Amino acid sequence: MRSPLPFILITLGLGLAASCNEDEGPRPEAPDGNVTPTMITDSVNSFVSDSGITRYHIEAPLWLMYDEADEPFWIFPDGLKLKRFDDKMKPDAAIQADTARYFSRQKLWKLDGNVRMRNVDGDKFLTEQLFWNQEAHTVYSDSFIHIERSGSILEGFGFNSNEQITTYTIRRPTGIIPTQQFSFTE
Repeated sequence: MRSPLPFILITLGLGLAASCNEDEGPRPEAPDGNVTPTMITDSVNSFVSDSGITRYHIEAPLWLMYDEADEPFWIFPDGLKLKRFDDKMKPDAAIQADTARYFSRQKLWKLDGNVRMRNVDGDKFLTEQLFWNQEAHTVYSDSFIHIERSGSILEGFGFNSNEQITTYTIRRPTGIIPTQQFSFTE
């Protein structure tokens, strides 16, 4: 009498092969990259160096990356703070906003809500929306802008600047106001 083992193994093998080919019903689709982040990071507290020298400190409660979106972007929905350091590790410029979004293909930053900046000259800037185009090396806004410089305050609508925010133009100035201070938290 022949052993039934080869028959059982062949039957088992065919059964497994058939089960692998059968449609088991709907399979989950890949997440939509426009609504599902590819990375979620909370409590961001990072130092960025260039050539071994610390240049920036970034803080954000939440960072969401959408690298699989049709137009890839990062968003900091709960705010962003950035400090820049000089060669002696002294903060020489800063920026903060209630929300920030970075469009990676365009290399464009969009900062919204209570945007506050301080440049290397100590000038302070306050606006509701600001764009930084890294490709063109420009900073601009169509919103109201409030600038505190040594001895004067400038206000107006629309703003163009170099990316260091040291050479700038207010497109529609509304006047020079006696100096008043606003708080800037670092």
